[in-house]
Amino acid sequence: MKAENLDANHFVLDPKTTADLRVNLKKDPQGGAKQVAQQFEGMLLQMMLKSMRDATPQDGLLDSDQTRFFTSIMDQQLAQNLSARGSLGFAKLIEQQLGRNQANVSGKSDAAVSSLEVMQQALLARQTAPYSGAGAERIRSAPAAGSESAESAGASGGASDFVNRVWPHAVEAANGIGVPPQFLVAHSALESGWGKSEIKTANGSPSYNLFGVKAGRSWQGPSVEVQTTEYVDGVAQSSREKFRVYGSYAEAFRDYASLLKNNPRFSAVLGQKDGTQFARSLQQSGYATDPMYADKLSRIINGTTLRLALVS
Repeated sequence: MKAENLDANHFVLDPKTTADLRVNLKKDPQGGAKQVAQQFEGMLLQMMLKSMRDATPQDGLLDSDQTRFFTSIMDQQLAQNLSARGSLGFAKLIEQQLGRNQANVSGKSDAAVSSLEVMQQALLARQTAPYSGAGAERIRSAPAAGSESAESAGASGGASDFVNRVWPHAVEAANGIGVPPQFLVAHSALESGWGKSEIKTANGSPSYNLFGVKAGRSWQGPSVEVQTTEYVDGVAQSSREKFRVYGSYAEAFRDYASLLKNNPRFSAVLGQKDGTQFARSLQQSGYATDPMYADKLSRIINGTTLRLALVS
């Protein structure tokens, strides 16, 4: 069956759309390449629209985190609609580039899909509210708005300092749940943007909450309320939530280990020795609602930034 153009009603940053591209590539490499090119054009247009928004003053009476959030959704859909029309010609050029070597069009396009996924993560990290990716007991699958993706944020500097700061606490917590300590370092790096996007208290002091753990009814300690993003059926929605405030990183790691160890739904996470499976188990057990959460965490666990930081 020949792959058709992407529907204009598709959400430009919908992870399911990207996953469907891989399926279409196997059925029809050339048609799939056309869809990949169209999706790239939509994301490029979204970047252009966001840059234009960022250059416009946003301190009016009607400007808020909520209005900016819904404006970003409108821009995403506008970018997808423009791309679906094909009037700009970007997708055609990208498709031609992918198809230069017809014998390898499937391989080229599949690599392009992987690039799309990286672009999705970066765009989601930039366009969402200050704290994103929350679940029932936790928050954030990406650094704060306006920053890079977690992996590139670490690569840009400070990863070694972050690892040195949290390593002893990660070792202690990891021993209690039977996983390698680098998994916990990677998880805290994902949630806090390598410490650069750590949740702050109302007076600006650190919360030491590196894992984005929410302050539920059972929490008796201090908390802070911040704007965050929840994913409902794969769609990002802005909300305000309360999160735990700790007295130190050591306390944060101990509480994280206790959360996983004492909650039955995280039983599949305990004792994991494979980084990718550790990430998948966390997502499957409901640690976060971001549909790309496991992939993001796996990239950090298996990435060069963490490996270099551990040996430096």
